[in-house]
Order: sequence, then structure tokens, then C-alpha cells
Amino acid sequence: MLMAMLYGEKDLRLERGEDPVVGPGQVKIRFGAGGICGSDLSYYGKGRIGDFSLMQPLCLGHEVSGEVDEVGAGVTRVKKGDRVAINPNQPCRVCRTCMAGKGHICLAMNFYGSAALFPHIQGIFREVIVATEAQCFVVPQSCDFRTAAMAEPLAVALHAVRRAGSLVGKRVLVTGVGPIGSLLVLAAKRAGAAHIAVTDVADAALKRAEKLGVDEAVNAVTAPEKVETWYANKGTFDVSFECSGNATAIGSAIMATASGGCVVQVGMLGMPTAEIAVNRFVSREVDLLGAFRFDAEYGAAVYELASEQIDVSSLLTHSYKMSAANDAFLMAADRSQSMKVHLTF
Repeated sequence: MLMAMLYGEKDLRLERGEDPVVGPGQVKIRFGAGGICGSDLSYYGKGRIGDFSLMQPLCLGHEVSGEVDEVGAGVTRVKKGDRVAINPNQPCRVCRTCMAGKGHICLAMNFYGSAALFPHIQGIFREVIVATEAQCFVVPQSCDFRTAAMAEPLAVALHAVRRAGSLVGKRVLVTGVGPIGSLLVLAAKRAGAAHIAVTDVADAALKRAEKLGVDEAVNAVTAPEKVETWYANKGTFDVSFECSGNATAIGSAIMATASGGCVVQVGMLGMPTAEIAVNRFVSREVDLLGAFRFDAEYGAAVYELASEQIDVSSLLTHSYKMSAANDAFLMAADRSQSMKVHLTF
């Protein structure tokens, strides 16, 4: 099989490998589509994401769908020919966080395409994938492979919304409207938000966000005075989702969030630490929450996409064959042209 392996910064190589063997309880899937995530771009461009650094060649990718090619002994829920979205999460289910119902922050998590552990957990930018039956979620044959692959980033957005609590009738701010921020807009609308404002530093991203039906779209660099109006009277928004991973945006989100509200940090910073005005959120009791990956929200995301309750079609901007993986990564890094780039075979 063909697979895309990252050896270092901007050193992505296409290699041939042996097809994996299917064991009991496992499913062999022919790759349908795989989305390039911000973490994939970080590994590609910097050799790291957050606190996780590349220490050996890594097959990237974790947003994936495909067609079932073979099932192992004991598999009953999926069959050959089914179209499936594949949950990249593989929590142990026995550590203390798993036992507390928080499998997404499992102490021994296996997550496709991640350098969090060594040896690294290899990803899904490969022709053939073997997953457990529990990871496979059947979607209708009419569901496009690229749409099904969006279940993973949508699950991230749904988990962030869950962390924030009810959004019904709330005023919501989203800072950074790349793919995750844009999906958070769609998830917040679905969750009943009454007013959604977004900020970014790229006009192209803001124009796409406007098409999603946001109430305000502001360039934080060219219109800082507008952002600053949100700081008045101890904040404007009930809930803010910070998706850019920019330290300045974190501080801005805290200032723009009203007393008693919350800021959900979704974006991973490019540095280990960031300076924030702690007294500003302490004195106003603004909750600062982290949101990392997802657990049960993956199944919910598959449902929202398969039932067309959430429409992500406007975010699917580019598709490349695996043989052009390097070109795909360059396009995914160009925010003036792309939103979500997928690899296919």
C-alpha cells in the first residue's frame, strides 16, 4: 500500500508498505478521504504540535473515512462494502480518566497520527487502514467520503460546545475561523446561540464565515477598535471559543467575555506558555476552560453529518490525490485559498 510518511520539517515522503492483516474484532478499510488538520500542518511545518515533537517517521492524518474491505472474526456491526467514518480515538477505558468518563483525555490514549507517545501512533494517510469495530461508524452510501471525514473535526467543535454548557439564547464569540472555528460557528448555531461574532486576521476566512450566517465578522488587525468595543461594561459575550491558538487572541477573548461567562480554549498554542491578564478573569469570574479532542461526540458528529443537520459542504475547498500530498499540504497552509483540504486515492 501507498502511505505518506513525515521524516522531519517539510520532509513528507510517499512510501510503499505491506497491507495490514485483519485480526479478530478488527476491520480493514480502503481509504476514501482524509482531511489535513491544523495539527498535521504543524507537524509538517515545524515537526511538532504543542508539547508533542516528532521523534521518528510518522504517517500523518486522523480525519478519515473509507469503505470496508474485510472484517475479522466476531465483527457484526459492519460488513464489506459499508461506507464508514473512523474514530481516531482509542482510549484504554481502564485508566482513572477513562473510568471517570473522560476517555478523550485517557492517560494511555492511542490517537492516529500523533507523536504524543513513543513509539508514535501512526496515522491514516495510507491506502489501507485497520481499525477496531468500535471505531467504525456506518454512514449512508450517499454521504460523500470527504463529508464523512469531517466527523472528526466536527466532534472537536461539539466537545467544545459541550464544555461551555447550554448556548441557547447566548451571545457567542469565536476567535479564529479556520476549519475548527468555522465548525464551531455551525455547532453553536445548531446549539441555539442567539448571536455569533467571529474574529480573524485573514479576510478570506472572514468572508467564508459570513456565508455561514454569523452576525459579525471582524478583522482583529485592521479593525481593533471594533474588538475593543466588546471590552466595555466588563465584557459582551456569554461564551467565547478561542480557536486561533494566538496568545493575543486569548487575552482578547477574556476581555470580551462578560462577567460570569466562560472562555473555552480550543486552539493549541505554538509555544509552551502565554501571558494573560489573570486578574481580569479572576475579578469577573470568567471561567477559562480547555477543550481537547472528543469522546462520545464523535458519534453525534457522524449523525449530524449523515442526517444533513449540519452542512459542511462550503468548507470542503480542495481535494488532492495522495500522490500529490506535498502540494496538498502547501495548499492547506494557504489560508487565502483553502479551508479544508482532503487527500484521496
